[in-house]
Amino acid sequence: MKTAIQIFDDIINSVSTLDEKPTLLLHACCAPCASAVLETLTPYFDVTVYFYNPNISPIDEYQMRLYEMKRYLDAVHPDVDIIAPVWDGNEFLSVVRGLEGEREGGSRCKVCFDLRLTRTSNLAKELGYDYFATTLTVSPLKNASQINAIGESLSIDGCKYLTSDFKKRDGYKKSIELSKTHDLYRQDYCGCKFSKLNYKEQ
Repeated sequence: MKTAIQIFDDIINSVSTLDEKPTLLLHACCAPCASAVLETLTPYFDVTVYFYNPNISPIDEYQMRLYEMKRYLDAVHPDVDIIAPVWDGNEFLSVVRGLEGEREGGSRCKVCFDLRLTRTSNLAKELGYDYFATTLTVSPLKNASQINAIGESLSIDGCKYLTSDFKKRDGYKKSIELSKTHDLYRQDYCGCKFSKLNYKEQ
């Protein structure tokens, strides 16, 4: 069975021979995570960032992360567009109702991944993108196998999920370095109020 890295490499090898870059809708949770991922993807794909994160709270935190995402793109990747739907925290709270007390990285997080990846895949298919992907696998605190399983289940001919484990090959380390280089705001919790509480209790 191939690893996520091997599957990723196979896709990169196949698209690198094309006359035109395929289009890719990249779900991004924040600028620091997106930084290293965009460096990896933009040589091979025509990327659009999709900043869909109703889990992030409070609204001030969401706005700060969105601002930093736009600032980073303007400075480093001006050719990369961004789609940022209006924030609605109730979208997240409604799907995790009953899971508020789950441990970080458990079933609540899986539901959150599913929410954001489903919305990303739906938009990618609606707008005619060739691929969709997420920056979530760059984090050492996220289960890449779980994220990839969700993404792959949403993949169809004509709009495929880009399997990844962006933390590998020093991807996470690179994201930290790029954050320092570009003075990016790095949050100290995943995004939702439950992860923030978990962080404070550690």
